[in-house]
Amino acid sequence: MMERLPSVLDFGRMVNLYDYIQSRNRWGARMDVFSAHRQDAGLMLDPARAAVIVVDMINDFCTPGGAMVLPDSDVLIAPQLQVIAAARAAGVPVIWVHDVHRTNVRHDREWQKRTPHGHEGTPAVEIIAALGARADEIHVTKRRYSAFFGTDMDLTLRDLGVGQVIVMGVVTNICVRSTVHDAFFLGYEIAVPQDCCAATGPREQDSSLYDIATHFGTVTTAAAVVGALSAGGGAIAAVTMAEQGGPTPA
Repeated sequence: MMERLPSVLDFGRMVNLYDYIQSRNRWGARMDVFSAHRQDAGLMLDPARAAVIVVDMINDFCTPGGAMVLPDSDVLIAPQLQVIAAARAAGVPVIWVHDVHRTNVRHDREWQKRTPHGHEGTPAVEIIAALGARADEIHVTKRRYSAFFGTDMDLTLRDLGVGQVIVMGVVTNICVRSTVHDAFFLGYEIAVPQDCCAATGPREQDSSLYDIATHFGTVTTAAAVVGALSAGGGAIAAVTMAEQGGPTPA
C-alpha cells in the first residue's frame, strides 16, 4: 500500500524539520551522523577585524503596513540594539543592508517569487527608526537575497580590514542565511546571534540555525557577542544543538 504523504497539519505538529525526519525513521539517523561531523569551538572575536551586518530591518518587513511584514519582528529590536551599542563602543563598523528594488526594470528576480516590495526611493526601504541607524554609517543596498551578491559588500569589508562578521536581521531562512552562505564562501568568520534573527516560522528558524552552526558559522547569542565586544575581544561560545532546537550530536 502506498504510504500517505504528510499533510500541512502533519507539518504543523512537528517542532522542526529534524523532528519530521526522525519521525520517518529512515535517513534521519544518517543525517544526524553526517551533521555531527562539525568542528566549532566558537569564534575568537577580534573587534579590530569585525563588523556587524544588519540585514533588511526595513519598514516593508518590520513595520505594520509594510508590503511583507514578518510577525513579531519587533522582539529583535532590544537584543539588536545591545549588539549595535556594544559594536559602536568598541569601534566596530555597523553596516546596514537595505533590500531595494527598481520599478523600471523588466524582470526583478525576487519579484518573480515574492510580492513586490522594497520599492526604490520610498520609505519602505529605510531601516526602522527604532534601531537608530546613522547616516555616517555604511549602508548597502541589495537586489537579491544575499547582501554580497551584486553589491560592494565584500570590497567594503576588505577596505575596512574586516575578516569576521556578526550577521543579524530578517529573515533567517532567506536573506540572513544567503548572506551567511556568501560570507563563508568568501572566507569570513561568521557569528549569528540567534535572538537577533527571525525566520518565517519556528521550523525554518531551527533548521536554518542548525545548518549555519554545522556548516557555515557560529550560532550564538546577543549576550555572548556583547560580552566579547565589551571585553575588547574574546571567545564567543556556540550554543548547543539542543538550544537551537535541533539534535545534539553524539
